[in-house]
Amino acid sequence: MIKIKVRKPDMVENIKLHLDALLTGVKEAVKPGTITIEYPRERRWLPDSFRGYILFTPENCISCFQCSFVCPANAILMKKSENNRYYPSIDYAKCIFCHFCVDSCPGSALRQTKIHDVVYIDLDEMFCPTENMINPPEIVREDEYTVEYLMDLDIILKRVKERDDLIPEVKPVEIIKEYSSCYEPDSCLACGICVSSCPNEAISITSLDGEKRLKIDADRCTGCGICVKECPVQILKLVKG
Repeated sequence: MIKIKVRKPDMVENIKLHLDALLTGVKEAVKPGTITIEYPRERRWLPDSFRGYILFTPENCISCFQCSFVCPANAILMKKSENNRYYPSIDYAKCIFCHFCVDSCPGSALRQTKIHDVVYIDLDEMFCPTENMINPPEIVREDEYTVEYLMDLDIILKRVKERDDLIPEVKPVEIIKEYSSCYEPDSCLACGICVSSCPNEAISITSLDGEKRLKIDADRCTGCGICVKECPVQILKLVKG
């Protein structure tokens, strides 16, 4: 038979352990050491480049379709508007928030925000048409503190009693006016692909002495480059206006 020796309690050691536990509780009550953010009463500080909800500025859009072409999730649908221009709509049920569309937009018509907690009723409501992209969704905020993680030897939370701006100002880019031009008219097939693909109806085919020629209206052309991509003989190019 094996006898187990029972350790006799040390009164002084027990008192010390209890005091340590009480001091730890007092310390956590006065200055908590947790790194948990009490969302939604607190909100984490996010950089201005955070990839959140996307806003749209129609005035800067040249209907180049680049956002739709570059989207890896096929989440962007181009829709024809009342002014015969094509503008993007986003299906957030598919969007992976890579922001390739924002980065590739030549006119900064799409821009990022720090909004990341939008609530939808169902999947159908997650389709965001163009008109809903112009203004941000209704925002209900409960936060009073902005919290930032500081990395040193330990992880420290810095709490500041202020609200972070969820829609940062974006520095506008200089838009360089370009338009399409045919640099080898004799090689043109007059196939009409550029005419049918132009979202601004800036290209037409004219007939002169039995020869068909391209006519490009530089005033209507926005320099989207779609005709350049679609031309089967690659004789179109964008030139600076």
